[in-house]
Amino acid sequence: MKILFMGTPDFAVPCLESVIDDGNELVGVFTQPDKPKGRGYTLTPPPVKVCAEKNHITVYQPTTLKDGKALEIIRELAPEMIIVTAYGKILPKEMIAYPKYGCINIHASLLPEYRGAAPIQQSILDGRNKTGVTAMLMDEGLDTGDMLMKTEVEIGENETADELHDKLAAAGAELIVQVIHSAANGTLVREKQDDSRSSYAGMLTKEMSKIDFGKTSQEVHNQVRGLNSWPSASAIFNGKRVKIHRTVQVKEQSGTPGKVLSLSPLVVACGEGAIEIKEIQPEGKKKMDAKSFVNGLHLSDSGDLFFS
Repeated sequence: MKILFMGTPDFAVPCLESVIDDGNELVGVFTQPDKPKGRGYTLTPPPVKVCAEKNHITVYQPTTLKDGKALEIIRELAPEMIIVTAYGKILPKEMIAYPKYGCINIHASLLPEYRGAAPIQQSILDGRNKTGVTAMLMDEGLDTGDMLMKTEVEIGENETADELHDKLAAAGAELIVQVIHSAANGTLVREKQDDSRSSYAGMLTKEMSKIDFGKTSQEVHNQVRGLNSWPSASAIFNGKRVKIHRTVQVKEQSGTPGKVLSLSPLVVACGEGAIEIKEIQPEGKKKMDAKSFVNGLHLSDSGDLFFS
């Protein structure tokens, strides 16, 4: 099948690779423009561009899809299907309507739940033990199009958003091949979304980082997992900000919220239960395990210690 792929970050790469490995004709790849990164602000290509060029596929990086030029390119390429995975731009209705088999989006949730920008993180923040990937026909709404196929993915008790991201990317890569084959043989079934069951996962912000140790250990643990690796859960310890990257629950211990109950292991009380900090990052330093952090404290007295 003649396919145009649209995607930008790491999440989209397994999907692109899967479409290539399936033997389809990739007529081109649309991705976001290169962006400056790092301390030297070096202009860096998005992961999808790197993958496409490695496979000798022509890459297009329009700054806008609204001026008609991108639509002209699509008409010249004449794809039978457009696959969109975390592209980062809204497609005009003329573009959505163009391909014979439609514009198909791979979304990292079991729609209609968690429409929007951060479904992976929000599913963990909400304490879910299951999520998945949905292939849907795009329309002009935000993740509101008819569903085509789904696959479920379990969320581990201590699994972080970064780890779940990789599992869902792999699941999406498998799902899109099934969709392509079903479209080709005419067996795709469309299912309308039930808007009454929909929920929205908005963009993450740094303001979500601060931990409230007055919450339950489950809620704090979910915050740490869900915000890993950005923007990261954070707290104040000894007057300085620390990022907390990994925790496990310690349900059998309790105390004043934020109080350090032990240093080895590093256990901190919550409003209900406690958490053991496994990985932490002091301000201006690299992340480290809790033992290294405690060894570097050089505590001079035995007074109570608190995270706030």
